[in-house]
Amino acid sequence: MLRFLKIAVPVFLIGFVTGNAFWYLGSPLWTDREVAEFLPSDVALILVRQGRFSDADRAHKGEGLAEILQTVDGTHLLRLSDFQVTNGPDLKVWLITAENPTASRDVSASEWLSLGPLKGNIGDQIYPIPADAEIDRYRSVVIWCERFGVLFSPAPLTQGGV
Repeated sequence: MLRFLKIAVPVFLIGFVTGNAFWYLGSPLWTDREVAEFLPSDVALILVRQGRFSDADRAHKGEGLAEILQTVDGTHLLRLSDFQVTNGPDLKVWLITAENPTASRDVSASEWLSLGPLKGNIGDQIYPIPADAEIDRYRSVVIWCERFGVLFSPAPLTQGGV
C-alpha cells in the first residue's frame, strides 16, 4: 500500500498541475468570447483616427476596424467594429506610440496606455479613453498579451480613411 501511495500521489500532483496549466494556456484556443456593444444612435461623434487590425504572425491573427472617436463634450472613445482576434490569456487593449508595430519588441519599446482587458475576442466593443490622455501621441492600437509580452494584433492609426 505504501508503494502504491508513493507512486499515486506524485502522479496525481503532476497530472493536476499539468492539467490546470494546459487548461489555462489552451482553453482560449477553443473558446470564444463574443461581445456586442454599440453607441446610442443619437450620440454625435467625430472621427479622430482609424486603422485596420492585421495579423501579428501565423499564430496571432486579427481583423476589424479600430476608431478613436470624440463626442461633442470632448470625451474620447475607442470603438472596435467587425472585430475578431485569436483568443489568448490576459489580453489587453493598448494605445501605443509606435507607428507600425510588427513584432512584440516594437510594442515593448514603445510608450503605451492600457485601456483595460479585452472584453471579447469577437464582436463590436467600446473602450473609454482617459480624459488626460494625449490622443495625438498614440499611433497604433494593439491587442497585447500582458502575461507573456506577445503582440496578438496591431492596428496602425491614420487621420483619414483606412
